[in-house]
Amino acid sequence: MDLENFKNKARSEYANHKKLKGRLRKIKPKTLDQKFSDAHDEQFEQIDCLECANCCKTTSPIFIQTDIDRLAKVFRMKSSEFIDTYLHRDEEGDFVLNSSPCPFLGEDNKCFVYESRPKACREYPHTNRKNIHGILNLTLKNTMICPAVHGIFQVFLKDFRK
Repeated sequence: MDLENFKNKARSEYANHKKLKGRLRKIKPKTLDQKFSDAHDEQFEQIDCLECANCCKTTSPIFIQTDIDRLAKVFRMKSSEFIDTYLHRDEEGDFVLNSSPCPFLGEDNKCFVYESRPKACREYPHTNRKNIHGILNLTLKNTMICPAVHGIFQVFLKDFRK
Protein backbone atom coordinates (compact mmCIF):
# COMPACT_ATOMS: atom_id res chain seq x y z
CA MET A 1 0.00 0.00 0.00
CA ASP A 2 1.46 3.34 -1.09
CA LEU A 3 0.23 5.54 1.75
CA GLU A 4 1.78 8.72 0.35
CA ASN A 5 -0.11 8.25 -2.91
CA PHE A 6 -3.28 7.49 -0.95
CA LYS A 7 -2.92 10.68 1.14
CA ASN A 8 -2.56 12.80 -2.01
CA LYS A 9 -5.54 11.11 -3.65
CA ALA A 10 -7.66 11.48 -0.50
CA ARG A 11 -6.79 15.19 -0.23
CA SER A 12 -7.68 15.83 -3.86
CA GLU A 13 -11.06 14.06 -3.52
CA TYR A 14 -12.03 15.57 -0.15
CA ALA A 15 -14.16 18.41 -1.59
CA ASN A 16 -16.15 15.92 -3.69
CA HIS A 17 -16.59 13.65 -0.67
CA LYS A 18 -17.79 16.59 1.42
CA LYS A 19 -20.47 17.40 -1.18
CA LEU A 20 -21.42 13.73 -1.30
CA LYS A 21 -21.87 13.71 2.48
CA GLY A 22 -24.62 16.30 2.03
CA ARG A 23 -26.40 14.07 -0.49
CA LEU A 24 -26.01 11.04 1.76
CA ARG A 25 -27.81 12.90 4.57
CA LYS A 26 -30.96 12.91 2.39
CA ILE A 27 -31.09 9.10 2.18
CA LYS A 28 -33.37 7.29 4.63
CA PRO A 29 -31.36 6.01 7.62
CA LYS A 30 -32.05 2.29 7.12
CA THR A 31 -31.30 2.55 3.40
CA LEU A 32 -28.06 4.41 4.08
CA ASP A 33 -27.00 1.86 6.70
CA GLN A 34 -27.57 -0.94 4.19
CA LYS A 35 -25.68 0.89 1.41
CA PHE A 36 -22.72 1.43 3.72
CA SER A 37 -22.79 -2.13 5.01
CA ASP A 38 -22.80 -3.56 1.48
CA ALA A 39 -20.04 -1.20 0.33
CA HIS A 40 -18.03 -2.01 3.48
CA ASP A 41 -18.15 -5.72 2.68
CA GLU A 42 -17.10 -5.10 -0.94
CA GLN A 43 -14.17 -2.87 0.04
CA PHE A 44 -12.83 -5.26 2.64
CA GLU A 45 -12.86 -8.11 0.13
CA GLN A 46 -10.22 -6.06 -1.73
CA ILE A 47 -8.30 -4.36 1.08
CA ASP A 48 -6.07 -6.05 3.64
CA CYS A 49 -5.68 -3.90 6.75
CA LEU A 50 -2.31 -5.51 7.48
CA GLU A 51 -0.92 -4.02 4.27
CA CYS A 52 -2.00 -0.54 5.36
CA ALA A 53 -2.52 0.07 9.11
CA ASN A 54 -2.76 3.80 8.38
CA CYS A 55 -5.36 4.16 11.14
CA CYS A 56 -2.88 2.75 13.67
CA LYS A 57 -0.06 4.88 12.29
CA THR A 58 -1.84 8.23 12.26
CA THR A 59 -4.75 8.35 14.71
CA SER A 60 -5.72 7.25 18.18
CA PRO A 61 -8.85 5.43 19.21
CA ILE A 62 -10.83 6.70 22.14
CA PHE A 63 -10.21 4.47 25.15
CA ILE A 64 -13.22 3.86 27.39
CA GLN A 65 -12.74 2.62 30.94
CA THR A 66 -13.40 -1.03 30.05
CA ASP A 67 -10.67 -0.82 27.37
CA ILE A 68 -8.25 0.66 29.89
CA ASP A 69 -9.04 -1.98 32.50
CA ARG A 70 -8.74 -4.82 29.97
CA LEU A 71 -5.40 -3.60 28.58
CA ALA A 72 -4.01 -2.84 32.02
CA LYS A 73 -4.71 -6.47 32.91
CA VAL A 74 -2.86 -7.63 29.77
CA PHE A 75 0.20 -5.62 30.83
CA ARG A 76 -0.21 -6.59 34.49
CA MET A 77 -0.56 -2.94 35.46
CA LYS A 78 -3.04 -0.95 37.45
CA SER A 79 -5.45 1.01 35.28
CA SER A 80 -4.01 4.26 36.57
CA GLU A 81 -0.51 3.12 35.61
CA PHE A 82 -1.71 2.20 32.11
CA ILE A 83 -3.23 5.68 31.76
CA ASP A 84 -0.04 7.36 33.00
CA THR A 85 2.10 5.31 30.61
CA TYR A 86 0.07 5.38 27.40
CA LEU A 87 -2.80 7.87 27.51
CA HIS A 88 -3.84 11.48 27.96
CA ARG A 89 -7.13 13.34 27.75
CA ASP A 90 -7.84 15.14 24.49
CA GLU A 91 -9.72 18.45 24.09
CA GLU A 92 -13.07 16.62 24.42
CA GLY A 93 -11.94 14.93 27.63
CA ASP A 94 -11.57 11.47 26.07
CA PHE A 95 -8.61 9.20 26.76
CA VAL A 96 -6.40 8.84 23.66
CA LEU A 97 -2.87 7.60 23.00
CA ASN A 98 0.08 9.82 23.86
CA SER A 99 1.73 9.18 20.51
CA SER A 100 1.35 7.80 17.04
CA PRO A 101 1.95 5.38 15.58
CA CYS A 102 0.18 3.28 18.15
CA PRO A 103 2.68 1.81 20.62
CA PHE A 104 1.01 -1.59 20.19
CA LEU A 105 1.62 -1.70 16.42
CA GLY A 106 4.37 -4.04 15.25
CA GLU A 107 6.71 -3.54 12.29
CA ASP A 108 4.58 -6.09 10.43
CA ASN A 109 1.46 -3.94 11.00
CA LYS A 110 0.10 -6.48 13.45
CA CYS A 111 -1.33 -5.37 16.78
CA PHE A 112 0.41 -6.73 19.88
CA VAL A 113 -2.86 -6.51 21.83
CA TYR A 114 -5.26 -7.48 19.02
CA GLU A 115 -7.43 -9.78 21.14
CA SER A 116 -7.73 -7.10 23.83
CA ARG A 117 -7.77 -4.01 21.58
CA PRO A 118 -10.07 -1.07 22.36
CA LYS A 119 -13.68 -1.09 21.24
CA ALA A 120 -13.00 1.79 18.83
CA CYS A 121 -10.33 -0.32 17.10
CA ARG A 122 -12.66 -3.32 16.90
CA GLU A 123 -15.33 -1.21 15.20
CA TYR A 124 -13.08 0.89 12.93
CA PRO A 125 -13.81 2.25 10.34
CA HIS A 126 -17.44 2.16 11.58
CA THR A 127 -18.88 1.79 8.07
CA ASN A 128 -20.83 -1.40 8.80
CA ARG A 129 -22.73 -0.17 11.82
CA LYS A 130 -26.22 1.15 12.38
CA ASN A 131 -27.00 4.89 12.31
CA ILE A 132 -24.41 6.01 9.78
CA HIS A 133 -26.34 9.29 9.66
CA GLY A 134 -25.09 10.01 13.17
CA ILE A 135 -21.43 9.58 12.20
CA LEU A 136 -21.29 11.00 8.68
CA ASN A 137 -18.87 13.75 9.80
CA LEU A 138 -16.54 11.14 11.29
CA THR A 139 -16.92 8.95 8.21
CA LEU A 140 -15.95 11.89 5.98
CA LYS A 141 -12.81 12.42 8.11
CA ASN A 142 -12.05 8.71 7.79
CA THR A 143 -11.88 9.06 3.98
CA MET A 144 -8.53 10.76 4.67
CA ILE A 145 -7.27 7.88 6.84
CA CYS A 146 -8.74 4.61 5.60
CA PRO A 147 -8.47 3.52 1.96
CA ALA A 148 -11.62 1.40 2.41
CA VAL A 149 -13.72 4.39 3.51
CA HIS A 150 -12.24 6.43 0.67
CA GLY A 151 -13.20 3.61 -1.68
CA ILE A 152 -16.76 3.55 -0.35
CA PHE A 153 -17.13 7.26 -1.05
CA GLN A 154 -15.64 6.81 -4.53
CA VAL A 155 -18.21 4.11 -5.31
CA PHE A 156 -21.02 6.30 -3.99
CA LEU A 157 -19.79 9.21 -6.14
CA LYS A 158 -20.14 6.99 -9.22
CA ASP A 159 -23.60 5.82 -8.08
CA PHE A 160 -24.78 9.40 -7.72
CA ARG A 161 -23.65 10.25 -11.27
CA LYS A 162 -25.97 7.60 -12.70
